[in-house]
Amino acid sequence: MKGYPVNMGQRPEVTAFFDEDTNTISYVVRDPASNACAVIDPVMEIDMAAGRITHAEAEKIIAHIEGQSLRLEWIIETHVHADHLSGAPYIQERLGGQIGIGENILIVQDTFGKIFNEDTEFQRDGSQFDRLFRDGDTYQVGEMTCFALHTPGHTPACMTHVMGDAAFVGDTLFMPDGGSARADFPGGDAGQLYDSIQKVLSLPDQMRLFMCHDYGPNGREIRWETTVAEEKAHNIHVGGGRTREDFVKLRTERDANLAVPRLILPSLQVNMRGGELPKDRDGIPMLKLPVNRF
Repeated sequence: MKGYPVNMGQRPEVTAFFDEDTNTISYVVRDPASNACAVIDPVMEIDMAAGRITHAEAEKIIAHIEGQSLRLEWIIETHVHADHLSGAPYIQERLGGQIGIGENILIVQDTFGKIFNEDTEFQRDGSQFDRLFRDGDTYQVGEMTCFALHTPGHTPACMTHVMGDAAFVGDTLFMPDGGSARADFPGGDAGQLYDSIQKVLSLPDQMRLFMCHDYGPNGREIRWETTVAEEKAHNIHVGGGRTREDFVKLRTERDANLAVPRLILPSLQVNMRGGELPKDRDGIPMLKLPVNRF
């Protein structure tokens, strides 16, 4: 891919962790030349009826990293998720590493800071994260040079992270029989999403693509790994040369009939804070329930 440091000769070991409650896949990505690793999109659980937070999925990731004697260097959020809460701070407290997200988190924080009527104590400058990535930014996981692609459309802050021959696409793409993610959240745009998907599909055909979600369309078993070539040929929303105009029409019509994600209200409040729970004036963790805002 012209202008980006693609290295198909590096093949990181990718271990997936599937959260059945939210259909989210998190990953541990190991540098093939060292014991360094990164975590992609970790999950924190919430029982909405009881208002209870737990960390079972994060503990699985921690156990894997410790069991393999790995050194955690990065915890990457591909975007501000609207369907699950981030387990990044919990893992960072236990194992270290830097938490990174796209620089347009500032747009997301401003948008949802207004929706949730946050006061001035909520910083809208991305300072809750250790690194804000710009398009083309590089970083190291051990001896492996990785880079971030800005792939907006689902949200303004969406990034695809490329590590050797593996790319983690967040919600930009689903498996070929799943198509693409919605583009109707505040700041989303179906045309931008199409352009971002084409950016991902300009990576080498053999590039492994790893999804953030899978819902097992038509009852098939859950899957999360495909390739650029498979997506270009078979993706039901963009494959086979579908035009931008046709995609925008398809995506807009589908989005008009989609329900609001079950965990969108707690997820956005937590994830725009880098995975930290909001607190009231007495320092007690507290979530808001804005009425008729979505």
